[in-house]
Parts: sequence; C-alpha cells; structure tokens
Amino acid sequence: MKNRTRRAAKGLAIGLLTGLVGIIASLVDAGASFERSVGLPWLFNIRGPIAPPPDVVVVAIDGRTGDQLGLPSQPRDWPRTVHAGLVDELTRRGASAIVFDMQFDKPRVSADDLTFAAAIDRSDRVVLIELVTGKRQPVTDSEGRPSGSIWVEQLVQPLPALVDAAKGLATFPLPKIDAAVYEFWVFKESVGDAPTLPAAAMQVHALKLYTAWMDLLRELGVAGLDDLPADLAGFGKAASLRTIMGRFRERLENDPAATERLRVLIEARADLPAGERDLLRALRALYSGDPHRLLNFYGPPGTVPTVFYQDLVNAQGTATGSSTFDFRGRTVFVGFADLYDPGHPDRFYTVFTNDDGVDLSGVEIAATAFGNLMTDRSIRTPDAAQTVAVLFAFGLVAGALAYLLPALAGVPLVIVLAGLYALAAQLSFNVADLWVPLATPLLVQFPLALFLGLSAQYLLERGRGRRMSKALGYYVPENVARDLTDRQVDPHAFNRVVYGTCLATDMSGFSTISEQLPPDQLAVFLNDYFDTLAGALKRQKVDVTEFRADAIMCAWTADKPEASVRRQAVLAALGASDAIAGFKRRHPMLKASLRVGLEAGNFYVGHAGGGGHFVFSIVGDTANTASRIEGLNKHIGTQILATQAVVEALEGFLLRPLGDFQFVGKSGAIPIFEVMGTEATVSASQHALSRQFEEALAIFHSARWDAAAAAFEALLRAFPDDGPSLFYRMRCDMYLSGTPAPEDARVIRMDAK
Repeated sequence: MKNRTRRAAKGLAIGLLTGLVGIIASLVDAGASFERSVGLPWLFNIRGPIAPPPDVVVVAIDGRTGDQLGLPSQPRDWPRTVHAGLVDELTRRGASAIVFDMQFDKPRVSADDLTFAAAIDRSDRVVLIELVTGKRQPVTDSEGRPSGSIWVEQLVQPLPALVDAAKGLATFPLPKIDAAVYEFWVFKESVGDAPTLPAAAMQVHALKLYTAWMDLLRELGVAGLDDLPADLAGFGKAASLRTIMGRFRERLENDPAATERLRVLIEARADLPAGERDLLRALRALYSGDPHRLLNFYGPPGTVPTVFYQDLVNAQGTATGSSTFDFRGRTVFVGFADLYDPGHPDRFYTVFTNDDGVDLSGVEIAATAFGNLMTDRSIRTPDAAQTVAVLFAFGLVAGALAYLLPALAGVPLVIVLAGLYALAAQLSFNVADLWVPLATPLLVQFPLALFLGLSAQYLLERGRGRRMSKALGYYVPENVARDLTDRQVDPHAFNRVVYGTCLATDMSGFSTISEQLPPDQLAVFLNDYFDTLAGALKRQKVDVTEFRADAIMCAWTADKPEASVRRQAVLAALGASDAIAGFKRRHPMLKASLRVGLEAGNFYVGHAGGGGHFVFSIVGDTANTASRIEGLNKHIGTQILATQAVVEALEGFLLRPLGDFQFVGKSGAIPIFEVMGTEATVSASQHALSRQFEEALAIFHSARWDAAAAAFEALLRAFPDDGPSLFYRMRCDMYLSGTPAPEDARVIRMDAK
C-alpha cells in the first residue's frame, strides 16, 4: 500500500510538472508566439479554405491592370475619372457599399478630382480610407525640460471634396506580430475609437436596416439616441456616420445586460427575413464586441471572390461589360491585389501565404475582416483562466498516465490522449472558430510527459533491479544476480564448469559455542562471523560464496587456468585469517584460529537442488579436496593449507612444503603447502622455521626415523607451538615403536577426515 501511494504521488508530481510547464508557456511571450507561429497555422491549414460570406467581393488592381487600360502601372498616377467611372458602374450594378483601400490625400487634376467626388456623392455608399500616422513627441516638465516622450497618432484624411462626398471615412492599420498579420481593429482606440474600414463598410452595407435597428434600440430603452437621425432621410455623410457609429458603440460596449436583451429582441422578430435578422445580429456583435479581433482567414489569395478592375471599366471610366459578376447587395472592396506576383507592394504575410510566396493583399484582408464582422465569426480564444485550466488538465493527465501505466499501455494511451485533444481542438476551431492551444500541448507537454514518465519508470525499474540484484546477491554471485535481473534469463543458463580456486573454511569449536548460546544469540554470532569473513573475501573479488552451516565454500573462477585467481584466493585466505583475529577480540568464546583449505582445478558452479528450490553451489572434486585440506589443518596444527596446484609459480608468499598427503577415499597423494604469509609481512624466525623444517622433512622422506625425530625435536625446542613439527615427530615415534612404516616415506596416508 505504501509503495502504491508513493508511486501515485510520483505520477501526480509528473503530471503537475507537465501541467505547470504548459501554464508557464501560456503566460510568457515566447509561448504565445509559439502558438501563433505553429499552432494557429496548423489549425488553419488542417481546416483548409472555407467559403466567405456572399456579401463581399474584391475588385482587384494587379500588375496587368495599368497595361490593359493603357494607363501607368501605378494607380496613383491614373486620372481619377477612371475611379469615378468604377463607382458609377458598381452603383449601377447594385453594390451596397463601395470601399476604396487606396489613398486620395494628394490633389491631382482638379476637374478629375471633382468628377470623382461627384460620383462618390451620387453613389452615397462609398467609404474612403484615412491614413493613420504616428510619431513620438517629447514631453517637457513645468520648467520646459524634456522628461520623456509619448507616441501620438493622427488621421490623414483624403481631399476635402472627397471627404464631403464620402458616406464613410475609416482607417485600417494592420498590426504585425512576428512579421505576420493575425488580427485587426474594429474601432481604433488610439484615434478616438474611430471605426476601421471593415466596421464602416459594414454599417454602410446595413443602412437599409437603419430604421429597424433604431426601433430595436428604442424598444430596448437605450438613452442618448434622440439627436440621431430617425431614418435614412436625415442621414448625412461621413461625419454623420462616424457620430452615429460612435454613439452606438458607446451605448452597447460596456453594457452586457443591454446586449443580451438586444439579442432576445432580435430573435423575437419573427417577421424579419432570415438575411435581415442575420445582419441585425452582426450589428449587435459589431458594437458590443471586442474592438480587437483575430482574423478568421478564408483561405489563400483569391479565396474572396475577385473581379479585376480592367474587367469593369476602361481608361475613360466607361463600363466594358467584360465581367458579368452580380454585385447586387454586395460590399465591394477596391484595391491592389495581385494573385500571381509575390512582390506586389500591398502584401502581408499570413497563415495562407502560398507556396509561390504570394501573400494576401491589404484589400483582401479588409474584405476578410468585413466578412468576419458580417457573420460574427472572428477567431475566438478562451480567457486566461480557461487556457490555464485546459493546459494544466492535459499536462496532468498525460504526465500521470505516462508514469503510472506500463510503457506498453501508457505510451499508446498518451498518444491517443494527444490525438483526441488535437481532434477536439480542430473541431472547436472548425465549428466554433475557437482557438485553443495546440502547439504547446502537442509539441511541448506531450513529449515532456512521455520523457518524464518513461524516464521515471526507467529509474523506478532500475532501482527495483538494483534492489532485486542486491537481494539476489545475498544468495548468488553478483554477476549472476545482475544477469538474472537485467536479462531475465533462465537460472539454469548460468550452470557451467569452470577453472578456478576453491577456498574452504569452517569454525572450529562451533558445537561447543552452539551449546552455550540461545538460538537468537547464536544467529547473531554466526551472522557477524560470516560478515567478517565475507568482507575479506569480497576485497579479493570472490566470484561465488556458499555458506554451509558454520562453514564457507567459495571460489574464484576463470574461463581458463590463470594465476590471478590462485593469487586472489591465497590473499583472501590471509585476509580472512587476520579478520577472524579481530572477530575473536569481539567474541572471546571463539578460541580456535581459522582453518582454510585451498585447491585449484575444474569444478561446477550453478544451481543445484530440486522441487523448485535451488541453491547456487560449487560442486566437484576440487571443492571436495579443498574441504579435506581444510580438515587437515586440525591434524597437523596449521591454519592455511594449499595444494601445489594452487601455489605453483606464485611469488611473494612464504610457502612451507608439508609433504604429500593421501586422504581417505582418494587414490593418489597431493603435495600440501602451508601458506605462512606474504614475504612483506613474515618474520625472520618464520623464514628460519620454514628452512629448518624443510631440512628435517627431507630426512624424514629418507626414512631415517631416528635422525628425523632428532631434527623435529630440535625444531620443537626452538618453536614449541609448531604443529607440523609435532605431527612429524609423533610419526617418527610411531615408526620407531614398531608401527609398520609406509613403503613411500614421502606419502602420509590419512585414516580420518
């Protein structure tokens, strides 16, 4: 239960971290830019082009227009009588509003300007653009010293005659973010809430419903409308339009309750045709909505229906009849729009800039903004709290799933979660024009959740593996434990015959100690004893350690005969002897010294047992002989004995040859050596003992029992505690007293283990 709780807490922490990263991304400028430059284009491109509303059309001037009309390439150099003819033609064809996205602030031929003004006045539906200029102006304190600066914007109007004739005047600055256009203003707050080109065009387009609109506002009880024209008969030109639009905006912008009641009133007008009701809805959204809106692009250049200027009038401003497009009831935007030249002057980079580098023109963007207002379908975004909640929830779920579920289930499920989120985001965009974060969840939180979740799972499994390996290491060699946990192989795959050195040791006097101690204290005593020995063995990198009651059998192994595994075993025996000396100081009840037997050769290491229970064991004659040699120590009074196979060619040790011994059940004799210590640690007296013993043993091997007995007696006078000297003197006494001597004096046949 504790582990499950801890794991759940870690999963929650990873989810919280992933969610927090998403929140931070949504709050910093870099995250917002990432969504604009990556997420929003995804949504637009996956959605693809959509049909613009039928109320809008572009009359485009492109790079071919001047040539085809026999006029200069730049429209600013054309006689304005051409534009007058266009206004007359569009008016004749029933356009509801005519919007020029062209500047007319510089006078040309006076008669031509007046002709253009007269056509605008006759049409009574033309909206002209005002230029917004801005500059930084210094600010001074009361003493006239500079104290800073402010940014000041002002409107540059067209020629006065054109201003007096136009139905509307409006600006259309396009804010660029990261060199691209994403949004537009409906009312430009920095120049007195002046309506922009799409807003003014929409109000002129909707003038046919002016009376119905005013009736709705009066029914709603909106104050401050008494001085406004009651109907179209009293409606003036551009100044009047701006005043009226400003008044509507002022009354509805900050009154959500009135806006909602207005919605109810519009829906209740069952007598209205559907198109008129839609237009009233659009007016309500125009005046009560956010002045700053996101463009809902309809598609690449040319998606908004486009008629070329030269297909409507010629250089004299006379209708050509080339185009049969139906302009009735439509708002016409006139401006530069080249669908083929990526270098045309009035261009803006958008999400729909095509592969040839052709951008949307300013007039197409104005027409797009008008279409957005007509359908109230600008791109919307959740508020900050909703965005934070969405990103946090996605990150929390993705991160938690990536960690809490196994990778084979968790990864596909997180991928499915990301796919479902992407689908929901796309459907929200396609159906409701709602732009929820897409790039941050899919390109930041999704990979982060997988990385953190899988990394944490890896560390968890690695920790489990280490703990399992450590636990197995108490029972099998460390390399076997690692392989069992890392590779998950069959335990029997580790069964093999190897070359190596076996070391056998047991505790002398264990039976007496076990009688004196209660079972629990005896277990503590044994554990300390084995831990003491194991430390010395591990320092020499023992490969296999097997505990047998009060005894230890261990081995150093190699694929082929190597001196290193013999040297390590001898050093381990000496280290174990020193360690037990320290153990005896902690546990005085252990009287005897350590006894160690060493043998080298081939033997089996692996799992032994049955019935589903195994031990990792050392099996073979080499191990059995090491045990016999360990037992020989108690007969001849030594601590560390090794066969010639172990010590042969080993340098740096003081080795005393003790003769050849034939153990019970063995057919041959084995040369045995006592390991007295390393050359660096043994004393001069030990060297003398070894040398004199070797001389006495040579006499013994010659079967001169009297001389051998005298030699060993002399050794005992100098070294009274020397076990091997006592063993051989007693042998001499046996043979001198009549016990039959062996045929080969070099071989000592043991009659007991």
